[in-house]
Amino acid sequence: QAQLVESGGGSVQPGGSLRLSCAASGYTFSHYCMGWFRQAPGKEREGVADINKNGRYTDYAESVKGRFTISRDNDKNTLYLQMNSLKVEDTAMYYCAADPAVCGLAPIYQYWGQGTQVTVSS
Repeated sequence: QAQLVESGGGSVQPGGSLRLSCAASGYTFSHYCMGWFRQAPGKEREGVADINKNGRYTDYAESVKGRFTISRDNDKNTLYLQMNSLKVEDTAMYYCAADPAVCGLAPIYQYWGQGTQVTVSS
């Protein structure tokens, strides 16, 4: 049974940084595309960043380009999201997701974590 567990969320002031992690188990991590998504109250879930199976290709939502960096460690079965220069509008529940065939920013991945809350406020 595939399991994704996010961690690293919290409260931070605007301009601050956080690093999210997603520990994967129950499947062959390196065979899956991975993505980070977020959902704010009253809004639809949106793609933040995705990374292909070997980590060579990444893509970002326009709203986070230049501020967020997605990466993966296939030896540790872990996905990361480094978030810098955080803004109030980045406040949301952040989810990691995995899929054996789908990459990209559409929220149609097969496996999902439970999420970790990120709150940016002064």
